[in-house]
Parts: sequence; C-alpha cells; structure tokens
Amino acid sequence: MINLVKANGTDEVKLIETLRTRSGETGREVSARVSEIIETIRTGGDKALLDYTLKFDKIIPDPLQVPQHQIDQAVQAADPVFLQALKNAAENIRRFHQKQLQHGFTVTNEDGVLMGQKVRGLHRVGLYVPGGTAFYPSSVLMNAIPAAIAGVKDIVMVTPPSKNGGVNPDILVAAYVAGITKIFLVGGAQAVAALAFGTETIPKVDKIVGPGNIYVATAKRLLYGIVDIDMVAGPSEILVIADESANPSYLAADMLSQAEHDVLASAILITNSQRIADATLKELQKQTAEAPRRDIIEKSLADYSAIIVCDDMNRAVELANELAPEHLEVMTENPTEYLGRLENAGSIFLGRYSPEPLGDYYAGPNHVLPTSGTARFFSPLSVDSFLKRTSFICYTEKALQAAKDDIVCIAEREGLYAHANSIKVRFPSQN
Repeated sequence: MINLVKANGTDEVKLIETLRTRSGETGREVSARVSEIIETIRTGGDKALLDYTLKFDKIIPDPLQVPQHQIDQAVQAADPVFLQALKNAAENIRRFHQKQLQHGFTVTNEDGVLMGQKVRGLHRVGLYVPGGTAFYPSSVLMNAIPAAIAGVKDIVMVTPPSKNGGVNPDILVAAYVAGITKIFLVGGAQAVAALAFGTETIPKVDKIVGPGNIYVATAKRLLYGIVDIDMVAGPSEILVIADESANPSYLAADMLSQAEHDVLASAILITNSQRIADATLKELQKQTAEAPRRDIIEKSLADYSAIIVCDDMNRAVELANELAPEHLEVMTENPTEYLGRLENAGSIFLGRYSPEPLGDYYAGPNHVLPTSGTARFFSPLSVDSFLKRTSFICYTEKALQAAKDDIVCIAEREGLYAHANSIKVRFPSQN
C-alpha cells in the first residue's frame, strides 16, 4: 500500500528523488526505433505510412480520412446527455481561453520611428488523439479549442484505427463539438512523422499537440525543431495539501483519480495532521478495494505515492513548490490564503469542492499541464501555445542618423564590421 512518511529532512527528500526517476530518459532502443520510423516516413511518404499502419494496427483503413458523413452519423447517434455535457464543457473552455487572446501593438515616436509586434495564429496544427483501450474526448476539446481561438486556420487530427478500421464515435463527437473536420486514421510515431514532414495525403503542420504512448512522445521529442510541440508529458500526478479540516474521504478519492491513470502515476498527500494521515490511509484502502482499476492503483500507490506528515503548513508549501506537481489541491480551512505562496504547479485547485476532475473535464482552464517537476518552468497549454509573434521596425533617415554612432560602436566592439558597414554605407559623407 502507500508509504507513510514523517517529514524529518531526510525521508521526504528521498521520496522526491524517487519520484524524479519515474520519467527517466527514453531508452536507446525506443529512440533508435522511432528514429528509423521517422526517416522512413520522411523519404517514403504515404507508402511508408500505410506499411507501418498495416504492421502495427493490422489494418489499412479505407478511406484513410474520415468522411464528413461518418462524423455526422456519430453525432446523430450520440447519447444526448453526453453530447450536451461536451457542449457545456466546450463553452466553459472557450470562455476561459478567450481571455488569454493577445493582440499586436504599435509604438510611434516623435522622430517618426514606427515599431511594433503583430500576433497571429499558426497556419496549421496537428492534434494526436490516442486510440487503443483509452479514449479521451476531453483532450480533443482541450487541444483544439485554444488553437481555434488563436486563429489557427487548419487543425488536422490523427488517431489510430480500431481493429475494424474505424474510430471511436465519442472521439468523432468531440471533434464535431470542437469544430474539427479533417481526421485521419493513422497513429503511433509514424503519424507524428507524417504530420511533421507531410505526405501525399497528410498535410504538413507547424505544431503537434496531444498525448500518446512512449513512441508518440519520443517522436515528438525527436521532431522538435522541425515542428513545434506542446510538451513531452510524463506520468500523471496529484499533490494534495490538507490540514485538520479536510475530509479524508475526499482526499483519498482525489488521490485515486490520478493513481488509476497509470502504474507510474503519483498521488501525494502532505498534511500537518497525523489524524488526517491515518484516516486517509484507511479511506485509500477502502476505496481501492472497490475500484475497477484496482491493479493499476495498487502499484501506483505502492511505488510512487506517499502520505507525508509535516510539523506545520509552511513545510507543506515548501515541499509542494519543490515537487512542482501537475495538479495541486489545497484542502484547508482557508485555501486561498496559500495561493500567493504556491509558486510551482500546473494547475491549482482550491477548496473541498474543487476536485481535480473538475479541471480535467469542465471548469475551463486547460488540462494539458506540465508534469515531472517541469511546472517550475513550463506552463499549461493555452492560446499562447498556438500564436506566433513577429516584430517590425521602421526608422526614418533622421532617426537612423541619430542612432548610427551607437550601433557602429557596438558592432565594431563585437568584431562584426559588416554589421557596422551596413549602417555606415547609408551615410557616406559622415564617415
């Protein structure tokens, strides 16, 4: 079961080091295999893509692109309650992300200088949606809606074909709600490479977003620079800070909401109350015994999870900032008082009625979050993730003349005399 740790300056530090081994470096064998797939797709195009699809998915979908009538049929056949839930969630996501939209600016000086920045959406973005045993319609919404708000003109979705060559209808319904019409039934590292380079059928994109297995994640990492990517996500994680006022049943339920994802998932409780620690441990045992994904949960709790008892809440905050978790819940009597002190987290959930799944599905902030401590320097997926900024400069002759000596001085100091000459040549009589 889960480890119970007393914060003493040593044991909790060892726990943090253990957690940092979860992601690790991608194995050389995986990198080599993915590199071969990437190069084969780059040179072989559609033929290579179809060969890999047959090899890994045991089928070649016909057609490769999902026709619009199939999307329409999935929507018509959808459970009305599910469809409405997705629409409600999409509206919340749009409302939140609309606030993130930035606009360009111009600056004009008295000497006639004009400068500024223009902001526009990327031209085309690729969205990877996992297949296999797990389907996440919510991820379609979270990735596609910010892109659309940013002004991305073309969103291309790829997802592995099912055994019969089709696609999960829930994914099609989510694509409809998000406004995606271009869907291709290809998956794995080969799909990521096809998006990066383009093939006869798959359009080349500027950025690739969306979760996937180790081969998908490795392909994204190796192709970064040819295309932009969102991030290379690690295993799911949650950290809960709780005081004596917390409800152990809620604490355990929220920890299990992440532990059920993956055997590498991490669920941490930090509390200043031994009573809360003991009661939560009992609740974890009780709720795990009744959980459908019990085997996954038990391994996650045993290997990468813990209950840490601190002397005070100041130490709890310090540990939270050091761990920089993907999801951080604050289950205290006055949760907002900690908001200003919590510096490193993907998303923060305040109070007993703000559980992590609220953010996963519905509230509005994005659920694509930095993991494995990268919240120290990475941010959640946002409208900004799909924007590019271009600066512009327009000097008059008079303005450049006033600045020329400074520019020439700096350029020649750096030993870049052609840079300096680019300025001098415009004022030959003054040299």
